[in-house]
Formats: sequence, structure tokens, C-alpha cells
Amino acid sequence: MAIQYRPWRDGDDLELLQVWGGPPNPQAEQSRALFRPSSDSPWLRCIVAEDAMDGVAVPVAAAYVFEPKLHDQRLWAYVEVSQAHRGTGIAATLLGMLRHEAGSSPSGVSTLRAKVVPGSDGAVFAAAAGFREIQRSRIIEVAPGALAVPNFDDDDGPQLEEAATGSVELTRAVTEWYNAVHSWDPADMTLGQAQQFLLADTAGAGGAVVLRDKPKSAGGAIAAFALSYTQSRTDAPADVLIGCDTGLRPSEQSAAVASLLAMLVYQYPVQLEVDDSMTALVEVLDPLLATGAARVVAETRVVSD
Repeated sequence: MAIQYRPWRDGDDLELLQVWGGPPNPQAEQSRALFRPSSDSPWLRCIVAEDAMDGVAVPVAAAYVFEPKLHDQRLWAYVEVSQAHRGTGIAATLLGMLRHEAGSSPSGVSTLRAKVVPGSDGAVFAAAAGFREIQRSRIIEVAPGALAVPNFDDDDGPQLEEAATGSVELTRAVTEWYNAVHSWDPADMTLGQAQQFLLADTAGAGGAVVLRDKPKSAGGAIAAFALSYTQSRTDAPADVLIGCDTGLRPSEQSAAVASLLAMLVYQYPVQLEVDDSMTALVEVLDPLLATGAARVVAETRVVSD
């Protein structure tokens, strides 16, 4: 086996697709989308491994490392090797090359992180390479009627209302929540970045609903919010991001999240991506998983060296 390594070139994605086949899971599909020629802005280094088959060099593996705009205390890394070439040392060589490239990142950050699916070849390889779990992330589907619908008839009590995704108040609530639940991997997200990455049309945001602790006219603040990333109503679960005011007591956070989620799943299912650091959501969803009112669609682990 004569393996050679070179930078990524246009067209490699099509050749590798023939060797790899379709992505085995959503995580691989997302990760493959970042394969591209190396660049300095954004900083990304991408390497391809070729095997000389019958005198013709054929791409069989690829890897990249890049510096994200958020969560910039670690670099993202990804390695994928064809099934027929696994266990031959190619992945280890590519990872070593990524670590070498990481030593010259513009920020000076060289620590790597990656996402793996539990029990997969990638998870086994990452563990053997010294990567350790720093977070669990699950995509959870919640069935219609999973939670009892709260009563919002009290004019002086909690109120549910639609919100504009461009609202400064909502943007601030989203920013503060996001930074609070990512203390394990700091983002230091700004209001502008929250708009860009979570609330803008280009981010896929289709609408927002907020739960206030009391009417806005009485000074009510946002206790919880939900952002929809599904543009039109179908029978398929809508993709939703739910957050809350982390300044509330833990029991109040869970109650606000449960009330808002109950309204969202009154008639239709929803799908949420939940990190274990999102404690209010986890406290609401875990009992639903135990009773079958919700199910785990996919699970990944964030690992770091």
C-alpha cells in the first residue's frame, strides 16, 4: 500500500464520495461539508491521503483542522478514512499532520476538539489518540401532548407571545443564555454574533416565541424563548432551540422551559439539540425519555485532546 499525502484539491469530494459512500450519520454529513482547499481566512488546513491503486493515485482519506469564530479556545478537527483502509495507520498519520498544522494557527491555539458518535470507529480511534469526552449532545424528538398545557389565562401571570427575531431584547436573552450554557467551552458570543449565527434569516431562523414571567406592560421579562428553524409547518418535527433566563432559580428555569415546550408540542412534535450543560432542558426532557414521550434521534460526544 503506497500512501501519499497532499493538500485538498477541488473535485476530491466527488472522488472520496465514491470510496466512502454516503455519510453514515448526520454528524459525518455535517463534518464532510467543511472539506475544502486550505485557506487563511478562515484558517483551515485540509489534507488528503491517496493510495496508488493499479498505478493510479486514488483519494481514500481526508482530514482537516480549522479555527472557529466562536468557541475559539480549541480548534475543530475531523478525520475520515475509507472502510477498506482503516486500521492501517492512515488516520494516525493524518491526525499527527493536523496536530503539526495546529501549531501554526493564527491564534496560537493548538488544542483539538472533535465530535464522535458513541461506539463508532471514530470514537474508538479518538480515545486511543488521547481524546477525552468534554460534553454529550443529543437530538431529542418530543411527541405531541408530551406535557400538560399550562394555563395562561391569568392576566397578571406568565404570558406567551410571538417575538421578532431582530428584537434587541430577544437577542440579549439568547446571547446571555448561550454564553451561560457553554461555560465548558466558552464562546463569548456578542449580540451581533447571536444575530448572525442564531437569529438571522441566513441562519435559518423562522420565528420566535417567548414566555414572560408577567405581562410586558407590567415589566415582564423573558423567562424562556424558543427559536424555530423550520420554515413551514409539516407533520415532521420542527427543529427548535429552547433557552431560558439562567439568572432564575433552577426550579424556575425548568418550569419556564416545561411551560414553553408544552405549548410547542400541544399538537405537533418538535426536535431539539440538547447539551448536558443545558440543565433546565435536561431536567424536563429526561423524564419524558423515561416514559417514552420523547426519544433520542441521535447522540454525539464532544472530545478534546
